[in-house]
Amino acid sequence: MFKRLREDIAVVFDRDPAARTRWEVLTCYPGLHALVWHRLVTNPLWHAGARWLARWLSHWSRWLTGIEIHPGATIGRRVFIDHGMGIVVGETAEIGDDCTLYHGVTLGGTSWNKGKRHPTLGRAVVLGAGAKVLGPVLGGDGAKVGCNAVVVRDVPAAATAVGIPARIITGDDARRREAQAAKIGFSAYAISADTNDPMVQAIHSLLDHAAATDARLQKLIERLQRDGLDWADAKATADAFDPSQINRMLE
Repeated sequence: MFKRLREDIAVVFDRDPAARTRWEVLTCYPGLHALVWHRLVTNPLWHAGARWLARWLSHWSRWLTGIEIHPGATIGRRVFIDHGMGIVVGETAEIGDDCTLYHGVTLGGTSWNKGKRHPTLGRAVVLGAGAKVLGPVLGGDGAKVGCNAVVVRDVPAAATAVGIPARIITGDDARRREAQAAKIGFSAYAISADTNDPMVQAIHSLLDHAAATDARLQKLIERLQRDGLDWADAKATADAFDPSQINRMLE
C-alpha cells in the first residue's frame, strides 16, 4: 500500500510543476485522494460483493473530490489525475499504467446493455481537459487525446486524436509532436502548439493547391491577352478568389 502511495506522490512531481512538497501533494491533490480511495476502499469492496456499500462510499469520494470513479473501474499504477474536477470514469473502464487525465475528462458508455461498454486505455495515454472517450473503444499505448475532443473509435498507439468527432494525427505530424514534447519532458494536456486538426490541415493543403492553380491560370490569361484575346471575365473571376482570406478564417 505504502509503495503504491509513494509511486502516486512521485508521479505528481514528474507531471505537475506546481507541486512543491510531499505534504502539499498528500493533502491538497484531489486526484490523489480519489485514486487512493478507489484502490484501497471502493474497488476492493466492489469485488468482494459489497456493491451497495462500494457505490455509497464512491459517492462520498465524488462529493469530496469532484471526481466520479465507479468502484468497478480498473485503474493501473502511476496514474495521474491533474485538477480532476468533473472527471467521470465508468464501471467497465480500464486505465493502464502511467496514464494522465485532466479535468473534465469522461470515460463513458454509449449503450444501455450490460457488459463492456466503456473505454480501455493502454499505457501512458494522456487525455486533455474536457476530452470525452465514449464506448468500448481502445486508446493504444502512448496515445494522446486533445482538449475537448470526442473520441468514438479506436486511437492507435502513439497517435493523437483531436476535434469533434476526433480525427487521428499519425505519421510525420505525430513524430514531430513527440519530438517537441520530449524536449520539455511531457506533453501536457495532450496538445502542443504545432498540433492542428487534420481536417483543417487538409483544407489548407487544398487552398494552397487552388492558389497555385490560380496563379498558373493567371499567367495563361496574361499570355492570351498579349496575343490579342479578351479574357476580362476570366480575370475578374480569378481575382475574386482570395485563398489567404480563407486560410485566416481557419486559423
